[in-house]
Amino acid sequence: MANDSLKIVIPMAGYGTRLRPQTWSKPKPLVTAAGKTILGHVFDILQTAGDPDKQEFIFITGYLGDQVEAFMQEHYPRMKADYILQAERHGQSHAIAMARDLIEGPTLIVFVDTLIDTNLSFLQTEEADVVLWVKQVEDPRRFGVAKLDKAGKVVDLIEKPDDMRLNNAIVGFYYFKRGEDLIAAIDEQMERNIRTKGEYFLADAMKLLLDKGVNMRVQQVDVWLDAGLPETVLETNRYLLEHGRDNTAIASRRDRVTINPPVYIHPSAHVVKSTIGPHVSIGEGCRIYGSTIEDSVLERDVEINDSRIIGSLIGSRAKINGLRGCVNIGNDASIDNCMF
Repeated sequence: MANDSLKIVIPMAGYGTRLRPQTWSKPKPLVTAAGKTILGHVFDILQTAGDPDKQEFIFITGYLGDQVEAFMQEHYPRMKADYILQAERHGQSHAIAMARDLIEGPTLIVFVDTLIDTNLSFLQTEEADVVLWVKQVEDPRRFGVAKLDKAGKVVDLIEKPDDMRLNNAIVGFYYFKRGEDLIAAIDEQMERNIRTKGEYFLADAMKLLLDKGVNMRVQQVDVWLDAGLPETVLETNRYLLEHGRDNTAIASRRDRVTINPPVYIHPSAHVVKSTIGPHVSIGEGCRIYGSTIEDSVLERDVEINDSRIIGSLIGSRAKINGLRGCVNIGNDASIDNCMF
């Protein structure tokens, strides 16, 4: 891989319906946890893949995709990136096929519903044709899994197996030594109209690669975080704050503020006469007065007065006064004197 650029394909054309109302006004990868967007946390993982000047990003966008491009230009202006609009959605393979003219050589496919803890430096000397990241789970019946032979090579991909021994759940992170081989498999998949539940799934294209004898192996991970539901965004926020993302040492310098770590409070946030934490992420420009906040994520420029909030997702520029309870509200929402 040393002499080739690494193509990193990130499909993100879905509507993120399970994460509404957050995703009414922004694409799912731009939802935040522990002081950074989910997409930003993905980039942290990708830093371990080698020279960033030899990485080329391909974003498959859809609804509100212009926000992704604006985000990249603001926060990651040096990254080489192409943006392809997927106007009609027919599944994972269909999304990847949209980038066929750009995919050649070493290629990562990264789905940003989930975050994993992995180091990608081994890709510099990887010998397998395909690597898929997996996590061992207690109950595999609701996952797609990889079936391995005695040597540890992948021999089949099975959706929602009945056999509890097939517990290597596929986490949505894939490496292909030759991205053009994946595109050829997707072309064959579409020509033969191989669908699952009416859609072109990546697993079916990868089965065609297995049929052709590719060397496919798994890479185990211990940490697999979901960011596709409100409750799992909060779980992800908790994990990240507990594992290096909290800035309590800086946040606790504020006067008249009680901090129960771990928390992340953006340096520009204004917090007065309040108790914050544990497991709270407060974004840029937020203003918090006389409030208690626990286990919640506040995006940028949120204003909260005289409230006690727990287990909540609060979108950018939302204004809350006199709230007692738990809410999930999107950008620019307003709540006044309510109890939930």
